Amino acid sequence: MEGIAKKLRRHIITMTGKAGSGHPGGSLSAADIVTVLYFRILRHNPQDPLWPERDRFILSKGHAAPLLYAALAESGYFPVEQLSTLRQIDSCLQGHTDCRLTAGVEMSAGSLGQGLSFSIGVALAGRLNKQSYKVFVLLGDGECDEGQVWEAAMAAAHFKLDNLIAIVDNNGIQLDGWNREIMNLEPFALKWQGFGWHVIEIDGHNLGQIIDALKQAKLVKGQPTVIIAHTVKGKGVSFMENNPEFHGKAPTPLEMEKALKELE
Repeated sequence: MEGIAKKLRRHIITMTGKAGSGHPGGSLSAADIVTVLYFRILRHNPQDPLWPERDRFILSKGHAAPLLYAALAESGYFPVEQLSTLRQIDSCLQGHTDCRLTAGVEMSAGSLGQGLSFSIGVALAGRLNKQSYKVFVLLGDGECDEGQVWEAAMAAAHFKLDNLIAIVDNNGIQLDGWNREIMNLEPFALKWQGFGWHVIEIDGHNLGQIIDALKQAKLVKGQPTVIIAHTVKGKGVSFMENNPEFHGKAPTPLEMEKALKELE
């Protein structure tokens, strides 16, 4: 899976570099998490993207679309060659996910803070329909500045949605800088606990810890689980790591070349 994660990171650099726009930093930080989900944990079928019993993965931080597209392509939902069309007119791979256009995408994203609420609806539907699927939702830590996230957190605990697993890509940086300076989220874990969630904290780049946390979360009964994954923005590319500049800035051709060498 280390090799797969590196391959996804290479796709992210190539896609955003060719497009000349996009969000590499937060895509790179969550690459290990998404690798484990798509290649170890999720029940899914690329040949039947709407298989009723599939686990649902909701990308709430929709600007990390390059990462999801890379995982979907490597899983077989569409040809890898299609990744080169990112953000092009009439491409099915737009800058934020669109479930009407892209096989394997569960939710159209754009405005942050909505994915957890959407996931609650999907989790409740599974309960009402007596289906056994799990709902996994990936949020950004900066996104957790949104009040809707905490309204959703309260609702999920109220409905005891133990088929819902949230993962927070806790890389410490959002669009305008460091979270601690813009809107400090700490004590972050205690907030989720106070809202009635089972909380697991991990190193979001340690594949073993990610696997163990997701397996543990699937066994929790009577409450939703949140995995707070401590990550590095821009992970894997030295000049992007912990650099707020690359939240929404694509690499130049020279930067792309350098990044790809580091990811060989």
